[in-house]
Amino acid sequence: MKSLLEKLTSFLVVFVLPVLVIYFTIHFGLKRNDPPKVEVELRSQQQPKVDHSEFAILQQEFTDPRKVTEACLSCHNKRDDELMISTHWLWEREVELPGKGLVKIGKKHINNNFCTGPIGNNGSCMRCHIGYGWEDNTFDFSNPNNIDCLVCHDKTDTYFKQKGMAGWPATPETANAEFKVPDYNYVAQHVGHPDRSNCGVCHFYGGGGNNVKHGDLEEALNNTTRKVDVHMGVDGPDMTCIDCHITERHNIKGRSYSVSASNDNRISCENCHTSTPHNDKILDFHYNKVACQTCHIPVYAKVNATVMYWDWSKAGRKDEHGNAIKEYDADHNYSYLSIKGRFVYDDHVKPDYLWFNGLANHNIMDDSITSIPVQINTLYGEYRDPNSKIWPVKIHRGKQAYDPVTGKLITMKLFAHNKGEGAFWEDLEWEPAIRLGMEAYGREWSGEYDFVETEVYWPLNHMVSVKEETLSCTDCHTRSEKGRLAKLNDFYLPGRDYSKAIDYSGIAIILLSVVGVVFHSIKRIF
Repeated sequence: MKSLLEKLTSFLVVFVLPVLVIYFTIHFGLKRNDPPKVEVELRSQQQPKVDHSEFAILQQEFTDPRKVTEACLSCHNKRDDELMISTHWLWEREVELPGKGLVKIGKKHINNNFCTGPIGNNGSCMRCHIGYGWEDNTFDFSNPNNIDCLVCHDKTDTYFKQKGMAGWPATPETANAEFKVPDYNYVAQHVGHPDRSNCGVCHFYGGGGNNVKHGDLEEALNNTTRKVDVHMGVDGPDMTCIDCHITERHNIKGRSYSVSASNDNRISCENCHTSTPHNDKILDFHYNKVACQTCHIPVYAKVNATVMYWDWSKAGRKDEHGNAIKEYDADHNYSYLSIKGRFVYDDHVKPDYLWFNGLANHNIMDDSITSIPVQINTLYGEYRDPNSKIWPVKIHRGKQAYDPVTGKLITMKLFAHNKGEGAFWEDLEWEPAIRLGMEAYGREWSGEYDFVETEVYWPLNHMVSVKEETLSCTDCHTRSEKGRLAKLNDFYLPGRDYSKAIDYSGIAIILLSVVGVVFHSIKRIF
């Protein structure tokens, strides 16, 4: 007969001790360490070293903005050499593309599924060039006085390039209620590091309106909160673009893969946060295969909607009086414009996810269509690639004109100052717009056109959420078809992928073990 002490000991060892082991294992296993605090000196908070208003050369009466540039370069000598080899100036670069060899890409040379291409539409598109007057192919890229210093360095928020003027500010002849002639003397004496409005005037409005292109770059970032972007929130670090996009000798780090292809001159979260940002082995292990953005940008277009679909095939419709039509969706976003076609906007969009290793391919002007939807750009990567990580992307889908005889995408003439010059936005006629658009690029056109589905991929980097709103483990590690990574099925993902035979065998072994332990314990106690 066993004593009471022996029974109590057996009970503690068999039942209580295993429960305590399980409890403490789970408790300490789930406990998270505090991440290290990041201490970074922000460039945007550096005080100017000089007072430009004291310089005599900037106190002259400027009437021509090129004279302002000349004055800038008289002190900041050789800066023009740096700028005139930059992609912000050239809008092109040479790269090796798979299957195409050494080719030129950049805004000038690749197709896009927004406004098809800038050449021939200079008056409108070149408003975002950092020069004055790129009106046609006679623009002098070697003249440093054509550089527009003020568009990036104005600190007064009073300097703007006028719409439709190929990069020129308003003149006394063209000024209107929206665009005044800049006070060049005042602006030239108040310059400094670029802030959000300098970068955003182009990068927020690309594609013809706020947040049309990127989805994570829009005017709301000019004055936002940590809830929208944890870095740029004025109630947080209040960072500006140049705090991440470090610039040396006018080379701005960071790439947009709508126009870039190589894996260099990039910036990453690791630059400030290191490769072990969480101070937690499990979370930091994800860094090997998961981009920071994947968990920390759970949604984009957090404030204003972005364009998800643009159907050019519907463009050109007129009302009963022959006038152009504008229609709006329930949130007052454009749903139809005669000059552009049909749109689908969305906000608070969950990203798509794919493997990406920093390399991309592009559909350049003379590429033939080989698959549908046509891939305007291709982001390379796969699980087996050691440089690949899972990235969140916006996929902008479109339907745009192509030549069914040559099998190539078509570029169109969209902008002109007046009706009757063949521009689609003025005349709503396809034939002259296509013919002139193709001629502007020196391309041949068969005379026929149809429409084809296209896709372009935009890796997401902005609108980083506060930690309380990042993805949780079960957003990805789930068997639900709504799991964030449900479409990435070329690898084994714990919690999602399983074998029924192995799972049932394991459960059976566990149950048999528990039954055995209980039976043995009862025998020991009694």
